[in-house]
Amino acid sequence: MTGDTVDLTACDREPIHIPGSIQPHGVLLVVDPARHVITHGAGDVRSVLGVSEWLGADCAACLGDVAAARIATGKAGVLRHVAFPGNAGPFDLSLHASGNRIIVEIEPASSLADPGGFLPRLETAADALEKATDLRQLSETAAAEFRHLTGYARVMVYRFLDDGSGVVLASDTRPGMEAFLNHHFPASDIPRQARALYVRNLVRVIPDIGYRPAPLVPALAADDALDMSDCILRSVSPIHLQYLKNMGVAASASVSIVKDGALWGLIACHNDEPLGIPLDARGACRALAGALARQIKAREDTDAYRERVRLRTFEDRVVELLLREGSLDSAMERHLDEIMGMLDADGIAVLRGRETVRHGQTPGEDELRALAGWVKAQRAKPVFSTNELGRRFDLSDEARPVAAGLLAMVLSASEPWMVMWFRAEAVEIINWAGNPHKDVRTDGNGMLNPRASFKAWSETVRGKARRWSTPEVEAASRLARAVSEVWQNRRIRELNRELMSTLEQKDALIQQREFLLGEINHRVQNSLQLVSSFLGMQLREIDEPKGKDAIEEARRRIAAVSLVHRRLYRSDQIDVIDAARYIDELLDDLVASIGSDWKAHISRDLAPALIANDKAIKLGLVLTELVINANKYAYDGAAGPLRISLSENSGMLRLTVADAGKGRKVGGKGFGSRLIDALVGQLEGSLEFSDNMPGTKAALSVPV
Repeated sequence: MTGDTVDLTACDREPIHIPGSIQPHGVLLVVDPARHVITHGAGDVRSVLGVSEWLGADCAACLGDVAAARIATGKAGVLRHVAFPGNAGPFDLSLHASGNRIIVEIEPASSLADPGGFLPRLETAADALEKATDLRQLSETAAAEFRHLTGYARVMVYRFLDDGSGVVLASDTRPGMEAFLNHHFPASDIPRQARALYVRNLVRVIPDIGYRPAPLVPALAADDALDMSDCILRSVSPIHLQYLKNMGVAASASVSIVKDGALWGLIACHNDEPLGIPLDARGACRALAGALARQIKAREDTDAYRERVRLRTFEDRVVELLLREGSLDSAMERHLDEIMGMLDADGIAVLRGRETVRHGQTPGEDELRALAGWVKAQRAKPVFSTNELGRRFDLSDEARPVAAGLLAMVLSASEPWMVMWFRAEAVEIINWAGNPHKDVRTDGNGMLNPRASFKAWSETVRGKARRWSTPEVEAASRLARAVSEVWQNRRIRELNRELMSTLEQKDALIQQREFLLGEINHRVQNSLQLVSSFLGMQLREIDEPKGKDAIEEARRRIAAVSLVHRRLYRSDQIDVIDAARYIDELLDDLVASIGSDWKAHISRDLAPALIANDKAIKLGLVLTELVINANKYAYDGAAGPLRISLSENSGMLRLTVADAGKGRKVGGKGFGSRLIDALVGQLEGSLEFSDNMPGTKAALSVPV
C-alpha cells in the first residue's frame, strides 16, 4: 500500500472461510457430536430456541427429539418445518459436519403454502432452456427464469474468462436498473478463494447488505477457527459488502454454474431493497443451475464435435495430398494454402533445415528462424500455441500485427523441421464496468473502496489474436503424427528398396560364387581322379610288394582328399560350416571307402561347433590320416573299435581319435606322419598321442 492506495492481491489472501460470525437473519449452532451438547452459537439463539440457557445444553432439550436424532447421525441434510420445545416456529434446519463438529443453521421456514409448486415451475424453466438455440439465447432464457424464481430486480449470467476476469452474457432487469450487458469485470472483483467457495457452496445469499455481523459465542482461538465454507449464513467479507454498496445494491445472491467440476460462471442476482431467498427457493435455484450447466456443456460439446469433424476432414485431405505427391517437402509447398486453411490461419511458414517456404501473412525469414529457435527452446512436443505471441517473444514492429497468434507443429527438433501457422492481431474494444486499472483506495475511515464507479469504461486491447481452440490444437497434434508417419513410411519404403537391391546383388554374387566353386570342385575332382587312374596304371606294372604298397597308400590318400573336398563343397554354407555335421558326413564317406564292416565299430560323440572352411579341409585330412593309420597299424587292415569325439571349449576345438588296437608304433616317421605334422602346423594347433589302454588315443587341439 502506498499512501491510501490498496494492494488488491491482499483480497486473494483474506480468510473468508473463517469469518467467526454470521448474517443475523438466521442462527448458527455448533454441536459436539460425542456429547450431543451445544458448544457455540451465533445470532439471536435465545429467542429462536425459546430458552434462556442454551450454551452447553442438550440438543434434544433445545431442538427436540427429531432434530437431535438427525444430528446424532452426523449426516448432512435438511429438516423442514421443525418446531422446538421452546418455540413452535416453524423453522428450516440445515446440518453438515465441519471437522469434528456438527454445524446446525436455523432459518425461518419458507412461507410458501405449497413448496412442491416449484416442481412445475422448474419443469417449465428447464424446457425453456432446452429450446434455446445457442449460448446467447440460453443465457438470456436463464436470466429471465432465475429472475422469475428469485424475485430480484437484476439477474445477470456472468461467465468467467481464462484470465479470471468475467463478462456479462445476459441480463434481465426491472426497468430503471442498469443491465451491465456485455460489460467486463476484472479478476480482482472475485478473488481466487471466493471462486473456490463458489464451487463448494453453490448458492450464496445476502438478504441485507447493511447487516451487522453476529459473532460466534464464545469466540474460538485463531488456531481452532470454525470453517464455515459450507454455511449459508456465513458472514461476508467487508470488502465485498462495500463493493455491493458502491453498486447501489441492497440485497445480493449468487448461484454457481459448475461444468465438469470447474466454475464456468455465476447467476448474479441484485435487488435495490433487502430480499432473501428461502430454503425451498434456494433448492430450486440449485436444480435450475444444474440444468443450465448441462445445457451449456451439451452445446459446447456439440460445437466442439462439429469443429473436430471439420478438422478431421481437413486432416484426411492434407494427408491424402501428402501421400499422393512424390516428395514430402514439395507436396507441402504445393499445398500450403490448404494446410493454412485447415486451421483458419492468416499465414503459414514451413522451415526445414536451411530452407523456408511462406504463404500468407508471416514475419520475415530471419525473424522466422529466430522464432523457430525460441519454439524449440520451449520443448514443444509436438505442438506449441499462443494467441499473445508478443507477450512471450520479442516481435519486430512489422511482425506484431501479422503474428499475434502462433501455432507451431514441430516435426523434427534437430533439423529443425517445423510448420508455423500465424493469426493476425484482432483489435478488441472491451467495455468494462468501471476502469479496472484505476488505483483502489480507502476512505477516510480506512474502509476499502474497491470500485468507486461502475460507469462504462472502454479499453482497446491490442496484441491478441483469435484463440486457438482445443480441437484445433488437437488437430495439429494429429497432423504432426500423420506427417511423421508419412515421412517414416516413405523412408522405410526407400530403405526397403535399397535393401532389396542389395539382397539381389548379394544373391547374384552368391550364385556366381557357387557356380565358380562348383566348377572348381568339378575340375579338382577330375584332376584327382586322373591322378588316381595314373597311379592305378603304374600299380599294375610294378611287381615289388613295397612299391605296390606305397602306390596303394598314395591312392587312398588321394581318395581321402577327394572325399574331404567333395563333402566340404556340398555344404550350404560358404565361409563357415558346422564341424560336427561335416565330420559326421565325412566318416560316412570314409566307411564306404575303407569297408562297410567298419560301420559297426565306429562310435561318434560330436558336439556342434562352427569352423572356417579352409580349416575344415585340413581338419578333414588329419582325421582321414588318423583313421587310415588306425586301420593300417592298430588292426592290420581289419576293422576294430574306433571312438571319435569333437568338442569346443574356451575358443579351442578338440578332436580325438581313439582305438583299442596294438598301440602306437614308436620309431621313424613315414610319409603319413609327416603329412599330419604339416597339416597340424598349418592349423596352428597341436597333436598329442597317449596310451588308451589298450590302443592309442590321438588328441588334436585347434583354435577356432
